[in-house]
Amino acid sequence: MTKHEILLAQRECLFPSVFHYYRDPLVLTRAKNQFVWDADGDQYLDFFGGIVTVSVGHCNDRVNRAVHEQLDKLQHVSTLFATEPQAELARKVSEIAPVRGWKSFFTCSGTEANETAILAARCYTGSTEIVALRHAYHGRSSLGMALTGQEPWKLGPPQPGVVFAHNAYCYRCPFGLQYPSCEIRCAQDVRELIRTTTTGRIAGMIAEPIQGVGGFITPPKEYFPIVAAIVREHGGVFISDEVQTGWGRTGNKWWGIQQWGVLPDILTSAKGMANGLPIGLTAARPEVADGIKKLTISTFGGGPVPSAAAKAVIDLIEEDHLAANAAEIGAYLRQNLDDLMQKHPLIGDVRGMGLMQALELVQDRQSKAPAVEETARLMEAARENRILIGKGGLHGNVIRISPPLNVTRADVDEFIRALDRSFAKICPHCRGRAPA
Repeated sequence: MTKHEILLAQRECLFPSVFHYYRDPLVLTRAKNQFVWDADGDQYLDFFGGIVTVSVGHCNDRVNRAVHEQLDKLQHVSTLFATEPQAELARKVSEIAPVRGWKSFFTCSGTEANETAILAARCYTGSTEIVALRHAYHGRSSLGMALTGQEPWKLGPPQPGVVFAHNAYCYRCPFGLQYPSCEIRCAQDVRELIRTTTTGRIAGMIAEPIQGVGGFITPPKEYFPIVAAIVREHGGVFISDEVQTGWGRTGNKWWGIQQWGVLPDILTSAKGMANGLPIGLTAARPEVADGIKKLTISTFGGGPVPSAAAKAVIDLIEEDHLAANAAEIGAYLRQNLDDLMQKHPLIGDVRGMGLMQALELVQDRQSKAPAVEETARLMEAARENRILIGKGGLHGNVIRISPPLNVTRADVDEFIRALDRSFAKICPHCRGRAPA
């Protein structure tokens, strides 16, 4: 198909709710490692990775080799039959889980993984009420949207039994306080939320260690230890949504929640787990997993091919020390982003961890008014400068940066130069000004 035919088919044959980042949709045709190419043959440095999904580089040779070998051996049988790829993957997850010996259920997406986690929490506790976070994103199913704390991503009526706690959005503190003198008021408020909006005995709480679609909102270190303790005081389990933060993305640890010293009861993941192949994971303490008493099945979940890919990805991350690389290169990326903030007043906040970094753009740093139009222009300018970035946040004014875990300092240097040029293009009068 030609570029025109592809775009025509998209307009005529897909749901109109399928959207694109750019005024002129970008048609990608091939990719390798940290680069992608469009239908016109232009090359881009990919620092978004398919929404935090390309964890070890596009078309990674080692992962693809495992996929090809499995395709020629056994492609699909469903969970009604035991297979070596699923068994190997489950064993590996059990070894690297927050505590060895956890049990897994495999699906096809993060949405399904979160659905399974909520089911497990409700079955295990006998309660139904769930605490979620404002600004959260947990999927596109009815339950996933009910757990999501952002209006742009919610359709249909809210579901009974889901309440929303304040997230630790320090840059826009809902209480108007400053860290650390705030004494983590947002975390302490979870107890009041449970006591005033639930029956007092909950099934659990689901939270992203760093909120992805919310704009890589990163809490202070005290937040989750306080919140997890409150949840358990009221009979609930703590679910860590690691769809974006898992597999070493935050640096030096397998799971994002480990950065806060918290042991969850259930964790979910997907995205970077198989470097782009569809797989979802719900892992839980054995007694929690055993709480689901009735039969369940997943036609495609844990299929031989995505399971083989996921096992290859995990082995590669482990053997090549990519979690450590995420910490090292992530720190270097953060230093350069902080330098850009000194140069471009549009940047109101820099946040994140490891290779999961964000820039929140504001019209001015006093009012913190979201720079929505400027963010859209920056996305276009970045495309012209041949870099791919993401955006998010409740107002769509947060630039999300999440390259593959095996990028280098040279890649960061190239990215920062292009991003700097992009800022200069949309706000040339800002260049070189002292920060407000």
